[in-house]
Amino acid sequence: MLANPIQETRAEQLGSQLRCLVCQNESIEDSNADLAKDLRAIVRQRIQAGDTDNQIMAWMVARYGNFVRLRPPLTAATFLLWFTPALALLAGAGAAFLGRRRPVALVPPLTPAEQARLTELSRTA
Repeated sequence: MLANPIQETRAEQLGSQLRCLVCQNESIEDSNADLAKDLRAIVRQRIQAGDTDNQIMAWMVARYGNFVRLRPPLTAATFLLWFTPALALLAGAGAAFLGRRRPVALVPPLTPAEQARLTELSRTA
């Protein structure tokens, strides 16, 4: 905990945006993992050193990648990660639509007159 309440609030806000790399679904502020504790300490040290929020976030991303952010930014590299589920759903719906079987019209059986005519034509051919 930082002695300055404004700095502590900044540290908590930043920590709530950073993912615990052990727990992966919790922020470092919510996690009790040792690595989360270390990352919380680093955030607080960097705040005391005078770094801005952007500098601290850039420092974390430089060391751990965008995965350390709970809400990674939309970039060309993350575009597929964000939109693959929607694209897969659209591809599946398209395949189901294009692959559906159309009903085949049933042809009624030949009448006796038609059968006789067919027999007559096959003899003459």
